[in-house]
Amino acid sequence: MAAGRRWRDGRGRLTVEAERPVTLPLEVATSYRARTKGLLGRDGIEGALLLSPASGIHTFGMRIPIDVAYLDRRLRVLAVRTMPPGRLGLPRPRARHVLEAEAGAMAGWGLRAGTVVRVEEEPPASDDAAG
Repeated sequence: MAAGRRWRDGRGRLTVEAERPVTLPLEVATSYRARTKGLLGRDGIEGALLLSPASGIHTFGMRIPIDVAYLDRRLRVLAVRTMPPGRLGLPRPRARHVLEAEAGAMAGWGLRAGTVVRVEEEPPASDDAAG
């Protein structure tokens, strides 16, 4: 993924370039509506949610604690925090994207400050039948 790339709401894969690389399901939220909804009203998520553009988040109305990773424009992790419901995360200077996951997940992936992630979008579904 090149810097400056624009994503669309949808699904994809997140690769965490840690000591042991991990690839997991990713939801991408780029529209105002999708970013505003985020993980509100959910009891969990498989993988992670990428909010872009974003430099800060809140957990008001959330049901679960979450891990939050602030990413710069090159998808390098600036900071990782665990936030309980009902909190306001202050915007991070240099953050351009935010990853959210269930609390504890990011440590299991080896995601910490300095880690680089890769985002791959799933291509849009096609109505054309093969053959």
